[in-house]
Amino acid sequence: MTCAKILYGAVLSALLCGAGGGSAMAQSQPGLPGYMDVIVGAKIPDAAETAKQNVIALNNGMFQLYGDASKLVQASILSQHPVILGLFSGTGGRFVLYRPGKPPLEAPQVPDVYQLLKSVGHSVMALGVVVGPHIGKQDDGSFQPSILAYRVRLKAALDSLDKTSMPEEWRANNRELIAENIAFIDKVADGKVVSFADVQAFAANQKNRLKLNIRWAADTQVKHWMGVLTDWKKELGDDWNKVYAASNTIYVARQNNVLYSVLAQFFAPEDINSRLILIETVSFTSTPQDMLESLTRIIADRTVGETFFGSRYLMDYELMGGDARDSIVAETKARGLATHLPPKVPFGSHQWPTLITPGPGPASLADLP
Repeated sequence: MTCAKILYGAVLSALLCGAGGGSAMAQSQPGLPGYMDVIVGAKIPDAAETAKQNVIALNNGMFQLYGDASKLVQASILSQHPVILGLFSGTGGRFVLYRPGKPPLEAPQVPDVYQLLKSVGHSVMALGVVVGPHIGKQDDGSFQPSILAYRVRLKAALDSLDKTSMPEEWRANNRELIAENIAFIDKVADGKVVSFADVQAFAANQKNRLKLNIRWAADTQVKHWMGVLTDWKKELGDDWNKVYAASNTIYVARQNNVLYSVLAQFFAPEDINSRLILIETVSFTSTPQDMLESLTRIIADRTVGETFFGSRYLMDYELMGGDARDSIVAETKARGLATHLPPKVPFGSHQWPTLITPGPGPASLADLP
């Protein structure tokens, strides 16, 4: 008998046994055909596991309840309060005004020159990152195809500068930045090895020009958004005192956040963290709907804090944080460790949601040598 016949016979036998209900599972449960073994053979959780999951299900189900209620709360907020969202974008930001009973109003974008300045500035710093992993590696040409392809883009940008909408002083600075980029690429692409001295010299040559681009871009961005918010505040009149505003940020853009800082100029200091909120995220960009949902939850949770604990801003903080702080103090003491905790701040603190403690060291590009 061939192997194929043996295999065929084994398979046929298994199928016939299944069809005839001859398995041990089917025999133990009369009336069930063998093909149900895979289903009824599943191991059920024990009583303790079932009890645990029944309780945990309360928390999982809470999110659905919260989501359903959030839609109603969000509609209620937007029907009573103007809301301004300042969202990060690669074009210098995006501002949206929600007015009760009216469609959302999208602000005009920052002038295009902002993007031109930022694009050239990024091209300079990107080159330092690209060649970094290859410093000191003899005969390493693995980075050359990509960097030479980028040189083509740089040359096209250089040839196009005279047709861009920027003042001649700015155009001249960007012409020098791009030309130095091209010269650097030519140097590292022709050599046998990229030296750290080459990268240092490139950075030193570009530093002051970069600072100018950064300053001009920031000035363009700030002037634009100050104008937009001035107009919106005038349009809203007395309703400005009911405005909620929020801006988004990731960690690296939290300090000196441009959009939040501009918004703060149109609110009183006591509005910070009350009606003017900085929402931290894990990505540079967020959708307006994501921002509205976050803002809705913050406002809604304040009613919960007031109702259950008599503190409107309690839920703005980690609810278990206070008790956990006491536990940390006790645990570090018991383990012979020094306790490292910041001072307590009251719920509803109006300090800026960024680092505000002064100290030595540079705090801006102008402070650097």
